[in-house]
Amino acid sequence: MTLCDVGVVVVTRDRCDRVLATLDRLAGLPERPELIVVDNGSGDGTPRAVRRRHPRATVLSLSENAGSSARNAGARALSTELVAFSDDDSWWAPGSLSKAGETFALRPSLGLLQARILVGPKRRPDPICAEMSRSPLPVPAGLPGPAILGFIACGAVVRRRAFLGVGGFHSRFGVGGEETLLAFDMAAAGWELAYVDSVVAHHHPDAGGGRPGRPAREGRNELWTSWLRRRLPAAGAASLRVAAETIRRRDPRGLVQAVRGLPWVLRERQPLPPGLDRAAGRIY
Repeated sequence: MTLCDVGVVVVTRDRCDRVLATLDRLAGLPERPELIVVDNGSGDGTPRAVRRRHPRATVLSLSENAGSSARNAGARALSTELVAFSDDDSWWAPGSLSKAGETFALRPSLGLLQARILVGPKRRPDPICAEMSRSPLPVPAGLPGPAILGFIACGAVVRRRAFLGVGGFHSRFGVGGEETLLAFDMAAAGWELAYVDSVVAHHHPDAGGGRPGRPAREGRNELWTSWLRRRLPAAGAASLRVAAETIRRRDPRGLVQAVRGLPWVLRERQPLPPGLDRAAGRIY
């Protein structure tokens, strides 16, 4: 692997202006990474506009919204060993992809690297990254940063074969809390996950907040992840926690959707090994 063998996958839907601005930044990086843009069934002409303005980028046009699993198609299309994920409102700091490539080259067991994410024009550190920097998990000798069991997709780099080897993002989860299940599966497959402060990504979300329905979807996905992978005491505790949050928000949609998914969840359930489940319990 070369030190900069990192490609970037950008997923977008109906935000043409935002993704063009993001691609302007990514195309200007000194690493000149391979760029894959996965359009999640946009109706605003995004694929055509991207091809016109960024002919070097490969555009994959999906016929419908695949949610977070659209990233899987982008990862499969890349020719690089490493995959850096961006959303249409996030990008990588100059030099960070080179740093990520160097980090992976020095640690063959590393499957996922979480970057430090700076939010908005004021570049405030994402509070979740601050939590990762204080991870309570034991750190194996030589790991390039704190060990983690979760990540933020718009600021993560994965080893392509590790990511695709566990199936990538689950097709049922959409966008919102989809990362935890993948983190569990990569760790269960023997890959290390680390927070590396020296690798930096920028995220400029809309000032108005997330898209409608996201809190309910996040609650549903938390339940599905717990029912799919956590052992029974922890899965029960997660159910009670999400139910309490549902009552507080007076929005039962996430709980209802989770229950409707029980048949396939029970078919696919594969609890984590006991030691890994105990590690997950220190965080979740």
